Amino acid sequence: MSTAEESEPIQFDEGYAPEVGVGPHPQPWPDGERYDPELLAGGDRRNVVDRYRYWTREAIVADLDTRRHDFHVAVENWGHDFNIGSVVRTANAFLAKEIHIVGRRRWNRRGAMVTDRYQHVRHHPDTASLTAWAAAEELPIIGIDNLPGAVPLERTVLPRRCVLLFGQEGPGLTEEAREHAAMVCSIAQFGSTRSINAGAAAAIAMHAWVQRYAEVGDGAKPLQGQGSGRG
Repeated sequence: MSTAEESEPIQFDEGYAPEVGVGPHPQPWPDGERYDPELLAGGDRRNVVDRYRYWTREAIVADLDTRRHDFHVAVENWGHDFNIGSVVRTANAFLAKEIHIVGRRRWNRRGAMVTDRYQHVRHHPDTASLTAWAAAEELPIIGIDNLPGAVPLERTVLPRRCVLLFGQEGPGLTEEAREHAAMVCSIAQFGSTRSINAGAAAAIAMHAWVQRYAEVGDGAKPLQGQGSGRG
């Protein structure tokens, strides 16, 4: 673990936002290996939904692993783009199977609001490595960028099993990424700006997948504590 990672706050409110979550659990404490004695005693201020209060990180990840969706999220990391954290946070919200960082291993975690701790994050040194991995897993790579020849996302049926690949803020997808993508989808825009924020584009694309394939019912309703800027 890098020094930067070691210095990240353990609890969401430590240096990120006003205090959230719950305080110490009243006695008697609930039984079960999924509960963390330190959190039960001191309170749980992490950026997690209420069903996971007082659970260990390992227990939360294990539970999420039982219902992760079939899409992966890959993002190019050539210039330490601060938007990567936002993409990761959204990938957690929509429960992506895995997150793939392409390029530099170290990435700006600030915007992730520590949600990367509950995801499986895989690193690829270059686009060729990501492409080889995706081919072995029989996963088509779907680039998301407003480029000449791109097909409108609004009129496209995304594959159920796929890798959604995003470029960096500004330059967008690299030429190599475009060449390796099975197709590139654009997002319709109607204003004067040339493009939308990379994090916003990622959220739109993931939600397009969710709208078609995810089971949206009582289990997907927002829980207490969600919906605010606190994550």
